[in-house]
Amino acid sequence: MKFSNPLIVVSDMEKAKRFYYELLGLEVIVDFGANVTLSGGIALQTKDTWLTFINKQDSEIIFGGNVTELYFEEDDFDGFIQKMNDMPDINYVHPMVEHSWGQRVVRVYDPDKHIIEVGENMIMVVRRFINSGLSVEETAIRMDAPVDYVKSCLSTL
Repeated sequence: MKFSNPLIVVSDMEKAKRFYYELLGLEVIVDFGANVTLSGGIALQTKDTWLTFINKQDSEIIFGGNVTELYFEEDDFDGFIQKMNDMPDINYVHPMVEHSWGQRVVRVYDPDKHIIEVGENMIMVVRRFINSGLSVEETAIRMDAPVDYVKSCLSTL
């Protein structure tokens, strides 16, 4: 057995497709109307169809539970933040923050209040610290990561 892809339920398929394309650049790979697969392997399912699949009533679907997220990494994090700043109607969970290990992230809600996290690619975090003048060892300490991890990130540059 292998895991295939996550599926999220959406109340407005066209609005969801537009959001995922405009913010994250995900394109429609397969469109069956009530079920859509996006690049990156995320599937969208209409709420009405989902209710019939699971034999539930409308009142049993609750959006905005804040218990899961879809996680993405971005190489050009500064460019992504600028893109977000230029987009109207972004509903933030929180603005950009930098975690203790140095990775910058932002979390937003999609139109149905699913949490989307976009984080700076960890290789780019290492590069940012090295370019700021930190040594490999100092970067490892700053990131609370093994020196071998920092070296492996540098070997991919």
